[in-house]
Amino acid sequence: MIYTTTIQQAIKFATKTHNQYQQQKRKGKETPYIIHPLTVGIILSLAKASEDVILAGILHDTIEDSINEKKVTSEMIKERFGNEVMKLVLSVTEQNKSLSWDERKAEALKHIKNFSHESVLVKSADVISNISELIDDHKKYGDEVFERFNAPREKIIPNQLKVISALVSRWPESPLAWDLKFLASDLSRIDSLTFMKDNPAPVIKYEDYNENIELECPACGWKGTPKTSDCINTDSHFCLDVSCPICDKMLLVADYPSI
Repeated sequence: MIYTTTIQQAIKFATKTHNQYQQQKRKGKETPYIIHPLTVGIILSLAKASEDVILAGILHDTIEDSINEKKVTSEMIKERFGNEVMKLVLSVTEQNKSLSWDERKAEALKHIKNFSHESVLVKSADVISNISELIDDHKKYGDEVFERFNAPREKIIPNQLKVISALVSRWPESPLAWDLKFLASDLSRIDSLTFMKDNPAPVIKYEDYNENIELECPACGWKGTPKTSDCINTDSHFCLDVSCPICDKMLLVADYPSI
């Protein structure tokens, strides 16, 4: 059975938490918030995740976003859906919302390094849902979409790119890794003109180039070499260039010798 009774119960539980008890909306929109966790569940289902992972995706914001009068606790998740689902939900839940935006995002990014593959899947589906919506809204409304958030575009985009890089690095073979990298490329284009101007790729002579030069992407934080990036373009008659395998930011240009 694909659509299980437990998944049905999780949908009801999440709907009560986000919709019935507080009429929660997506930031700056009239869209019911429940659409987001349901989308996360669908993404995980299409990725052929286990039932526990799908349940955690549907429930992933219930602890963090429940109101005090109807507070959802880890014990409630454990009692209804089991210990594994509870642990997965907690792994992607911000633990201290009293911290500043920068502190909270730094903590969340640090936790990814210790994620299990199951937690990587839940967080990846969450990121895919959020970034897809952001990119789609940006196409319609431009930079005003960033006014909905508690941080400016200059912080939001780099943070999202770093999260994607951390997730892909943690589990490169994840069934959602390609989707994350595809979205990273689209997301980086929103800020590309300003970012490329402020962070141009260094240019070196071809004789100084080798495939083991250490590189670090200023956009998403990826670290590696031209060899490990596997994103080397040699089509030009004048130079080769190396791009980030996560967000497609150009990292290095090597000029060919003049003839």
